[in-house]
Amino acid sequence: MNAAILCLAFIAGLLSTTFEWGGYAVLAIGIVAFIFVKRFWRGSPKPHVWLIAGIIGLLASLYFQARTPQPATNDISRLITNQQQVVTVQGEITSTPRLTRSQRGQFWLAASWLEENKVTGKVYVTVPLLQATGLYPGQKIVVSGVLYQPATATNPGGFDFRAYLAREGAFAGLSGRRVEIAQGQETPNWGWWKIRQKIVRSQVRWLGSPSGPLVSSMVMGGRAVDLPYDIRDLFVQVGLAHALAASGFQTSLILGVMLGLLRRFSVVLQTVFAGGALLLFLGLTGVQPSVLRAVVMGFAVLVAIGTKRKVKPLGSLLFAATLLLIFNPLWIWDLGFQLSFLATLGLIVTVPPLIKCLDWLPVVIAALIAVPLSAALWTLPLQLQVFGVVPLYSLAVNILSTPLISVISIGGIISAIACLIYPLAGSALAWLLYYPTHFLIGLVEFFAQLPGNSIAVGKISVWQLLIVYALIILAWLQPSWWQKRSWLIGVMIIGIILIPIWHNQATVFRATILATSDPVLVLQDQGKVLLVNSGNRNTVQFSILPFLQQQGVNQIEWAIATDRKTNHRSWEEISQRLPVRNFYTSTEKQTSVAGATKIQIDNDVLQLQIKEQTWILLDDVAPEKQQHLAFTKKLPRAQVLWWSGEVLEKEVIEAVKPEVAIASAIDVDTDTMTLLNQSKIPLFWTGRDGAIQWTPEKGFRATVDEAENSAALL
Repeated sequence: MNAAILCLAFIAGLLSTTFEWGGYAVLAIGIVAFIFVKRFWRGSPKPHVWLIAGIIGLLASLYFQARTPQPATNDISRLITNQQQVVTVQGEITSTPRLTRSQRGQFWLAASWLEENKVTGKVYVTVPLLQATGLYPGQKIVVSGVLYQPATATNPGGFDFRAYLAREGAFAGLSGRRVEIAQGQETPNWGWWKIRQKIVRSQVRWLGSPSGPLVSSMVMGGRAVDLPYDIRDLFVQVGLAHALAASGFQTSLILGVMLGLLRRFSVVLQTVFAGGALLLFLGLTGVQPSVLRAVVMGFAVLVAIGTKRKVKPLGSLLFAATLLLIFNPLWIWDLGFQLSFLATLGLIVTVPPLIKCLDWLPVVIAALIAVPLSAALWTLPLQLQVFGVVPLYSLAVNILSTPLISVISIGGIISAIACLIYPLAGSALAWLLYYPTHFLIGLVEFFAQLPGNSIAVGKISVWQLLIVYALIILAWLQPSWWQKRSWLIGVMIIGIILIPIWHNQATVFRATILATSDPVLVLQDQGKVLLVNSGNRNTVQFSILPFLQQQGVNQIEWAIATDRKTNHRSWEEISQRLPVRNFYTSTEKQTSVAGATKIQIDNDVLQLQIKEQTWILLDDVAPEKQQHLAFTKKLPRAQVLWWSGEVLEKEVIEAVKPEVAIASAIDVDTDTMTLLNQSKIPLFWTGRDGAIQWTPEKGFRATVDEAENSAALL
């Protein structure tokens, strides 16, 4: 009990770093427990244990701050002066090159020289795919390209590239154009990357793609294999992402197979060979938090077998988590670590009572239902807080796919071992998995195409997350009281999650100009959505759909395309994910109503009457056309002038007389900026300020300013 309290205090101290002075709050709780806990809990540990726990929580928060990476004085990121200048960087590759969504090669580089300056630091490098071919970890190279400062999240809830790199200990990125191999290097005869490469090639030889990479991913994890992104996205969409993440499932299979094969031998041999298999698995997958957690727990099982003691799964899980967080406290905010820990906790504490409740079913079927349901119960709140999406058919997909995943994983492990001995034998064994993998891919595609396969409910707040987990933990710790009232806790959790989301969507009125290369506006009007423009496919995939998802949008009532070069493929991609009820283009003059907003389209001018404000959009209108519009008085007075950042004629500004100007562009024409400044018109532009949001209550706000203020506060 005492050790568990101290471990939990350490974890709580790390979690408290999300709040200002969080570590001191944990210390205060420890002091309060030290004084009062004996009065309310007679069987509690001694008071000094709670005081020590509070101190450990404070020290854990300080330890986290001390281990947070900071750029050194000669870090390469400190020499970034011009983000358009081509530079030459020398260094050593520290990771296996991977394929990005944009079909470029990506790897980490330990920099040693920038031009003539000796530097240090880790760099995120992307290069053309052909330039990355044949590269391997430990290789010394020279990369020519543009060195840049990683960007923060420019859209609400968007991906914070700078924070991601900082967690990895990197503070600069390099968009490479050319790679040169340093002279005098010999290809090493051994390396984990070579073993991975050998396994993948062997399994792909007769299985082809995507079946071969899928089998390799189930053996070594998605991070160690370049699985096609369309397959990866399908698995994530239907709630099977865990099948591609090497963790507890694979370690359980490895231990089960090794102990089963060696059951006739002594306990010492069983422990040694099974432990070696776990270490081999760890080497193949790489150092990932979820894999390390599973391997540590696997060794706890082996120690228990060797010493003939009963394994305490909950204690092993807590010990593994604490040990890993001492090794790297930054993993406390790694999503893979969090989901792996919660899923394993759910399997330990929730599967047995669920199987007991399902005792009227055959044991195998009861286990097929209880395992995914337990994991989903403990991980879904965190997924809602991070992604805001519920995979509707996740339980059904997991139940139906578990036998296939088990067969493919076991067969893949056997094939991987065989290919290390004789590659052709490994390919032959992998070929036997052809039909199981095709059935699995077909099953995933079927559920991904069903209507409503994933429902966006919007991200829940941290406080909602904490309350939901408090209720789940309470139901776990007090099973006798809650067993007859399970419906009550279910209703409470659903209410805590859905009622605030429903209230927000039913009352919100907000206009958001996204930080994209093309003018894109999302207007939320009490649950109904108006979308202006779609941009290109990258804009759809990385900006529009993620924003709508985290806002809980499942349908677009009105869509407007103002660009005459409308990208139909991007609109098709949006309609595949979200139904679009009404679609308008700027090819002809028309007037319509979208909720409380009036829309007027007149060729080059889009006019929106949003509440009491008039907004005008000029999307890529040539200067001559601007002057003609101003001369013919087709530009009405408006409070907001929104344009695509190019030259804005003086006649337009004088005709519209805007109170606010907004540019959807990376850069804004300098002469236009001067004109706006002389007219004392406030200017926002997405390249500098990120997404621009407007509400009737708070007016205009810039995303980047809010993000920087929040970071400064923390």
